[in-house]
Amino acid sequence: MGRGPGAPAAHGGDFSFVSPLVKYLLFFFNMLFWVISMVMVAVGVYARLMKHAEAALACLAVDPAILLIVVGILMFLLTFCGCIGSLRENICLLQTFSLCLTIVFLLQLAAGVLGFVFSDKVRGKVSEIINNAIVHYRDDLDLQNLIDFGQKEFSCCGGISYKDWSLNMYFNCSEDNPSRERCSVPYSCCLPTPNQAVINTMCGQGMQALDYLEASKVIYTNGCIDRLVNWIHSNLFVLGGVALGLAIPQLVGILLSMILVSQIKDQIKLQLYNQQHRADPWY
Repeated sequence: MGRGPGAPAAHGGDFSFVSPLVKYLLFFFNMLFWVISMVMVAVGVYARLMKHAEAALACLAVDPAILLIVVGILMFLLTFCGCIGSLRENICLLQTFSLCLTIVFLLQLAAGVLGFVFSDKVRGKVSEIINNAIVHYRDDLDLQNLIDFGQKEFSCCGGISYKDWSLNMYFNCSEDNPSRERCSVPYSCCLPTPNQAVINTMCGQGMQALDYLEASKVIYTNGCIDRLVNWIHSNLFVLGGVALGLAIPQLVGILLSMILVSQIKDQIKLQLYNQQHRADPWY
């Protein structure tokens, strides 16, 4: 039977422009990150509930649990759009997923460029965050463990120097400070002792009262900001690899969603064309 002018080639009744490979690859891609987001939220909520309310409120700005919950919720909503959109072939959800993922990718790219261009301002902000963390060192166990890990890992003490620990009310050097840790630093500032079986948590006692030369025999005197900057400069290729590893899944998600949206639109055009020409005796 002939075809009308401009009619596409005859397709079987089961033909579809939508590729099952693209559709289900995007679905399982989003499902994986959907599960990861739920785990992140669960861990963040558990960590938040395990803290004392007053301690949690005191260091809200530097609480890792809050950050974990917020990132997990945003990832959950984003991957939900991707999962349902791919499974139901919903153009609106897929476009929302693609747009949000593109915005996230561009924000990360802009943050990296701005961080490089305005490195001095970034350094000042990092210093502010570290000083705030020092102030709340004894208020939050998770924050305390994080600071201790960082100081031991980077062989440093404080933000600019070990004397930054005077910002903390327990380590402050003022004469009216009744704390037993007055003018001290945390044990994580102390130089490692070979074959030490038990950690001496009082090794930083009175170190802030000493000058740099005397204190350097017992503790790290260099601040963590300079150590962190040096570490970043020494590991640029590693950090670049991590950034690329984060960017590739985002680009794959954007590409798959755009391909699927294009295929769904072609399928809708085919269905409309078939409906319009179904009564055509020459079709």
